[in-house]
Amino acid sequence: MNSNQCSFCGRKRSEVQMLISGNEGFICENCIEQAHAIVKEGDAKSDVSPAQSMAELKKPKEIKGFLDQYVIGQDQAKKQLSIAVYNHYKRILHAKTENTEVEIEKSNIIMIGETGTGKTLLAKTIAKELNVPFCIVDATILTEAGYVGEDVESILSRLLMVADYDVEKAEKGIVFIDEIDKIARKSDNPSITRDVSGEGVQQGLLKLLEGSIVNVPPQGGRKHPDQKYIQVNTQNILFIAGGAFDGIKEIIERRLNKQAIGFSSEKLNKAEGEEYILEKLNSSDLRTFGLIPELLGRFPIVTFLDKLNKETMLRIMKEPKNSIINQYVELFRLDGINIEFDNAALEKIVEYTIDKGLGARGLRGTTEKVLENFMFDIDSLGNSLIIDEEDVKYII
Repeated sequence: MNSNQCSFCGRKRSEVQMLISGNEGFICENCIEQAHAIVKEGDAKSDVSPAQSMAELKKPKEIKGFLDQYVIGQDQAKKQLSIAVYNHYKRILHAKTENTEVEIEKSNIIMIGETGTGKTLLAKTIAKELNVPFCIVDATILTEAGYVGEDVESILSRLLMVADYDVEKAEKGIVFIDEIDKIARKSDNPSITRDVSGEGVQQGLLKLLEGSIVNVPPQGGRKHPDQKYIQVNTQNILFIAGGAFDGIKEIIERRLNKQAIGFSSEKLNKAEGEEYILEKLNSSDLRTFGLIPELLGRFPIVTFLDKLNKETMLRIMKEPKNSIINQYVELFRLDGINIEFDNAALEKIVEYTIDKGLGARGLRGTTEKVLENFMFDIDSLGNSLIIDEEDVKYII
């Protein structure tokens, strides 16, 4: 043991301010700082866990308040989602208490809304607020066991990866199944031939959603006999499904006898058409669309997201913490440029995006297109830049 140098980094006593002695060696202040940083980083990573008591668990109003900072509009969906998530984690805490005669079942959620209305953002934001592992899975890549594609168990492989393969942590996570409408069966009658990417996947999801112990391949993909599996209990995993369900309004209209037939029939007026129709949505409409009754029974909470209007889209551009405007202001600030957007320019960007039918996601693409030339000539711009209506007209 050399008392004149650090046992970890090898620096000599003359190169450091202090050497602290231990049983088997010496350590310098630099190595102590590095070790402290590693310990702090480890603590931060291990802090991904839900509330441990009712006092710690955020109430529905608090959850909705957090969602309001990132998601504009969709108040009804945010309210329902906040209640459902609060009840889910309250149920987990309830299960820990002794002598509980009543067992509370979990309530998975299905969200219906056009593309770009905020389904994925809602689920992602709520997981961030609750500090739980979260993953997004695309339902279109799933197929029935034994066919080309991914098994439904691969959903849990992704959740395990996010939770650093901590099974206990993953078992309290949230899984968002996107494009759930794409696995609808092709007709309302039971399949004569195998529907391996539709009804077959729905049947494969049943046990996962209900709550059972599932053998999960650690790296995802297909199962094979020689592979080691990780056992995951899905009892406390919250599943949120989302989809555009293109054509669901027509199904609701038919059920309500509101469908326009012939030239003389009056169609629903616009005010009634969008909000009123989706408010009348129920499970029978989803069954007609192609989801099997067994799957619908495992999604007791059905909520819908309103179509985004011009006013809401303008608010999305400006108000959230990570709004598109704030992102580009920060991006230009890094080059020492103060960028501002004229209200008329923002309105043009929104109108163009609405015409394209791309929802809120399309706002970024349109804004990028407007700023493309400015970003290319970034070195020749002055200290400030104002984007007005003419700049937008010129591009789009």
